[in-house]
Amino acid sequence: MEGLKIYGKEDIMALTGPREGETKLGERVQVISSLDQLKASTARFVLLGIPEDIGVRANQGIGGAATAWIPALRALLNTQSTSFLAGPELLILGHFHFQEPLEPDIKALEAAVVQIDEQVYPVIREIIEAGKVPIIIGGGHNNAYPIIKGLSLALQKPIDVLNIDAHADLRPTNGRHSGNGFSYAIKNGFLKKYAIFGLHQNYNNTGILEQISENPNIDALFFDDLLKNNQPVVEQLQPLLKNLANEIGLEIDLDCIENLLSSAFTPSGFNINDIRRIILGTEKKLAYMHICEGAVLLHDGRQSIGTAKAIAYLVTDFIKAQK
Repeated sequence: MEGLKIYGKEDIMALTGPREGETKLGERVQVISSLDQLKASTARFVLLGIPEDIGVRANQGIGGAATAWIPALRALLNTQSTSFLAGPELLILGHFHFQEPLEPDIKALEAAVVQIDEQVYPVIREIIEAGKVPIIIGGGHNNAYPIIKGLSLALQKPIDVLNIDAHADLRPTNGRHSGNGFSYAIKNGFLKKYAIFGLHQNYNNTGILEQISENPNIDALFFDDLLKNNQPVVEQLQPLLKNLANEIGLEIDLDCIENLLSSAFTPSGFNINDIRRIILGTEKKLAYMHICEGAVLLHDGRQSIGTAKAIAYLVTDFIKAQK
């Protein structure tokens, strides 16, 4: 794939800091030299980076989501290898690199997102067809569409998705961007049931709210309603999960987590341990996990070193819960 950089062991060790008397995940994770070797790998999980914010900017958002991948990977690789998570369970595939469009206008950005779609979905399809579980770190939430498409094509049927997010991303399908990935997935028959957990009433427009109420295959629980009772979030999630019957994809938009740097930063939302509890407490087998919209540096100058470690926690939790 033109935009895919496949990592070798030297790429992994460049981000890993060995220490005497310890073993880091980076010293034990698997790598391959070509996609043809995916199936032969004994790793169950495949990590892939999509460090771009073209889709975010096409949606008139603040750029910076491209900055999370390398810091998050470094944090993950320097996690301790132990009996809880040894490392060989995970294959680090690499990351996509996309050229910036020549013009900065919205139409050029939208066209670039279409090209991103065309490069991402075949790789996801190959990972699934090799019998692996992809873990994807973004990047914008526009990448939900090619991920869902790749999984659906590999399975030859529509899939279901749980999206933990402050926004439904159901904007109209008249130009690709980070706000309409699920709209395109539904329109093109790749997404059957769509469950959204933690929507914010303040940040979903009337048209989106009408879509949710009118489509029997879309179900949502608002964060505002979750605040009204004292039930643990894992318990409040169960009614949504029970309605998902097909292979389930897990989407986590980091703008749902309070005070975590993202393209749509929020002071009110889940805390990181709420999301960790959901991942660790989910008994259903999940077909993939996509973590998106996080940043360590936004284009407006805001920065945070905590985003990378938060992503690393979510990745290790997912592997522990799903292996």
